[in-house]
Amino acid sequence: MTTRRNFLKATLAAGAVASTSLSLARSSHAAGSDKIKIGLIGCGGRGSGAAVNAMNAGPDVTLVAMADIFEDRVTGARERLKKEKPDQVAVDDDHMFVGFDAYQKVIDCVDVVLIAAASHFHPAYLQAAVAAGKHVFCEKPHGLDAPGLKVSMAAGEEAKKKGLSLVSGLCWRYDLGVRETIKRIQDGAIGDIVTVQENYLTQPYILRPRQPGWSEMFYQYQNWYHFNWLSGDQTAQQLIHSIDKGSWVLGDVPPVKAWGMGGRQVCLDPKYGDQFDHFAVVFEYESGVRMFAFCRDIPNCYNGTTDTVFGTKGQAHMPSRCRITGATEWSYDGEKVSMYDQEHKELFDGIRTGKPVNNSSYMFTSSMLAILAQMVCYTGKEITWEQAMNSTLDFTQKEYSFDAEPPVKPDAAGNYATAMPGITPFV
Repeated sequence: MTTRRNFLKATLAAGAVASTSLSLARSSHAAGSDKIKIGLIGCGGRGSGAAVNAMNAGPDVTLVAMADIFEDRVTGARERLKKEKPDQVAVDDDHMFVGFDAYQKVIDCVDVVLIAAASHFHPAYLQAAVAAGKHVFCEKPHGLDAPGLKVSMAAGEEAKKKGLSLVSGLCWRYDLGVRETIKRIQDGAIGDIVTVQENYLTQPYILRPRQPGWSEMFYQYQNWYHFNWLSGDQTAQQLIHSIDKGSWVLGDVPPVKAWGMGGRQVCLDPKYGDQFDHFAVVFEYESGVRMFAFCRDIPNCYNGTTDTVFGTKGQAHMPSRCRITGATEWSYDGEKVSMYDQEHKELFDGIRTGKPVNNSSYMFTSSMLAILAQMVCYTGKEITWEQAMNSTLDFTQKEYSFDAEPPVKPDAAGNYATAMPGITPFV
C-alpha cells in the first residue's frame, strides 16, 4: 500500500545524490562511448511508443528497466519492444518492476527516465526523477490540477538549475512543418493575429471493459482515460495538443480569462466514466485576440484535427499540409520526419553534447490551459487565469492501492455522476 505521505519520500532521498549522477552522465555520454541507460515508467501503448522513439535516437540508447502498476503491461511491453529493438532492449527480469512504488526503482537505475503513465501520476514521477538528477521525457499533461501542476513547475525549475534535459510530450513543437509555419506567422506573414481556431474532433479514447473480480479502483486504473481524477478529461488528453499550438502562435502568454460550455450527450454508458463528450472554450487575451477551441469525442461524427490562424493579411493552416494563404502564399515543402522521433532526437542530442533541452516554460502554460478549459466547461463560469492558478482543487489521493476507496463511485445502476455546469462549483 502506498500512502500520500510516502508516495514521494524517495524524491527527497534521491536529491542527495543528484549532483553526482549528473556529473557522471555528462562525462560518459558527451564522448558517445558509453550506453545511455533509459527506463520506462508506464508500459501502455504510448509508453511503448516513447521507448521506441527514444531508441531511434541512436544505437547508444538502451532500455534497461520498466515499471507499471500492472504486471501484464510490463511483460507484454518488454516482449513487443524486444522484437522491435532486439539490440537495444536489455531489461532483465529483476529490472521489471510492478506496483505503486515501481517508478522509483526505475529512476534509481537509469540515466534517462521516460514517463508515460496515467496522467494523474506525472507530477510525482517528474519530481522524483529530477530530484534524483535524471534527464526526463514526460508525456503530457504535466498536471491535472493547479497544485499538481505547481509540483511539475518546481521540478522544471530544478531541472534547469541542475542542467538536466526535460522534454515534454507536446509533440507538435517538434514537427518541422508546424515549426516553420509558426515562425512565419510570428515574422508577420499573415499580418497581425486576430483569432485562432483549434479543433480536436475525434472518437472516444481507448475503452477497457470491466472484468469479473475487479475492485472498483482496479477498474478505474484499467480504464483511466475515462475518469477525470486520472486523466483530466479530453481537454488534458486531446485538446491540449491543439491549444498548445495556439498558445505557441501567441507567444505562450497566458490568457486573461476563459469561458466555455460542454457536456455529455451521447457517451452515457458507464464505460465512459464521469467525463464530458464535447467542449467549446474561448480564451481571451490581453491583446484582444481570442482563441476558440473545440473538442468532441462522439462516435459517427465528422472528425478533424485542424489549426487555423486568422490574421489581417491572410490565414495559416496546420498541422497537415501546412500552408499560408492571403497576401503571402506559401506551403511547407521541407523535410518530413516523425515528430515523435524528433523530440527524442533533440533530447538525446542535448544529453550527448552537454547542452540540455528544457521545455519547462511552455509545457506548464499549455497544461494550465487544459486545466482552465475543463474548469470553465465543468462549472459554466468565466474564470480568470489568476483564479485558476490559485484553485485548491487537488486530485491527490490519501492512499494508492487497488483496494483504496475510489474518489468517484457508481450509483446503484452502475452510472457515474458527471459535472453539471451552473451547479458544479469552482474550487
